[in-house]
Amino acid sequence: MKRLLNVLAAQGEGVKRGQLQWSALVVRRKLLVWLLSPLVLLIVVDAVASYYVAQHFASVAYDRILAERARELILKIREGQDGPQLRMSKSDSRILLTDPEDKFFYRIVRPGDELAKGESLLLLPDGMNPVLNQPLFFDTEVDAVPVRATALLEEYEGSGDKEVLILVAETLNKRAVLFQESLAGVVMPQIVVMILAGSFVWFGVTRSLAPLRRLEQIIASRSHLDLSPVLLEGAPARVQPLVEEINALMARLSEVLEFQNRFISDAAHQLRTPVAGLKAQIEIVLRETDPERLRHSMSHIYMGMSQLSRLVTQLLSLARNEPNAVRNLKLLPMDLNHLVLETTMDWVPVALRKGIDLGFDGGDAPVMINGDRDRLRELINNLFDNAIRYTPDNGRVTATVVADPRPRLAISDDGPAIPIEERQRVFERFHRLLGTNTEGSGLGLAIVNEIAKIHGAEVELMEDTDGIGNTFAVSFPVPPSSYV
Repeated sequence: MKRLLNVLAAQGEGVKRGQLQWSALVVRRKLLVWLLSPLVLLIVVDAVASYYVAQHFASVAYDRILAERARELILKIREGQDGPQLRMSKSDSRILLTDPEDKFFYRIVRPGDELAKGESLLLLPDGMNPVLNQPLFFDTEVDAVPVRATALLEEYEGSGDKEVLILVAETLNKRAVLFQESLAGVVMPQIVVMILAGSFVWFGVTRSLAPLRRLEQIIASRSHLDLSPVLLEGAPARVQPLVEEINALMARLSEVLEFQNRFISDAAHQLRTPVAGLKAQIEIVLRETDPERLRHSMSHIYMGMSQLSRLVTQLLSLARNEPNAVRNLKLLPMDLNHLVLETTMDWVPVALRKGIDLGFDGGDAPVMINGDRDRLRELINNLFDNAIRYTPDNGRVTATVVADPRPRLAISDDGPAIPIEERQRVFERFHRLLGTNTEGSGLGLAIVNEIAKIHGAEVELMEDTDGIGNTFAVSFPVPPSSYV
């Protein structure tokens, strides 16, 4: 059984190391995702917002230049025979009507008159009503080419109160170049910032997780049998609480493994003898032909099976009541006086078969304690079994319950007096007094001791009040006043 546990643990060791390494990668990946995702999102939003803001201001700047051109052209308009005429020198025309990057369009319209000068395809959108001295901007097309245009309604020189509407438009080449430059000038630095920030975050996370990585390597390199504490020396202050919790876990695991190993060792040691005896009896039965001897051998097998069954039951009970195996046992208030009386009644038939005078001495008032009923009943049963087993025929066994100064259960018998030097050892597992002919496993009092520990009680062996036999007493903690 031990070898099987060791093999299973060794197989799980490789899985454990892989899981530790994988967990470290997962932690780092999650930290990077949680830290970098908001940062990348913020930088992207900032880059997009910066681009549109730059695009807006560039558009506003070029619109203002376009409006200024419209005003300059109005200053060049004069009243002619056929209506308003654009009169300017070659140098003015070169400055106002030509552009090395964009194509320029204009049109002069006198409100209420069909007269129009310039690009005939440059039209004012429907529903747009110009206001005097306030330029209007709009997007349109001229010969299927997208343009940005402005419409300006003003009085021109020499017209009196006459107004003229001038439409001025240009293609979008300069604006497209400026948008591209804005994109490169705004987004590229943001990308660089993103890369630098990501590098710093990755470096910071990796450096911060380095102590955990070292701790992971220390634990992963250990054997499955090494449950010694992890050294705190050199561990960062922030990691020390984690190391302390790991050490506490190691201690608990060590206790559990020690309990398992001890139980397996005890079970193997105690089961070896009865199993060997049963095997020998079965071999005799297989060779026996005399019915009387066969019946005699079968009775021995039956007795051996009964002893083996009792031994297995006690081993399981010992394992179930191991303090390390009971973590969150809920203790409830109960009347010890009533519980002992009930259990005493169950042992009356057994006592009658040996002619033993079985008695109970308890008070009328309840004796309250906090406990687990099933386990306490098992404790009392083991004390009665031990007392009746070792008390000679026609002897006496008495159970006593008192409440003062502490709730206490005592069972007295008329069995052989246990020497003073043996009184502590009788509670050890598989310990039996020499010179007794009574069969037993040596586990009953050990089970009593373990159940008492679970309840915070103390077990002691005292001399009987009449000077014959022994008295086993269990003293329980005083319960809260609300239960008294």
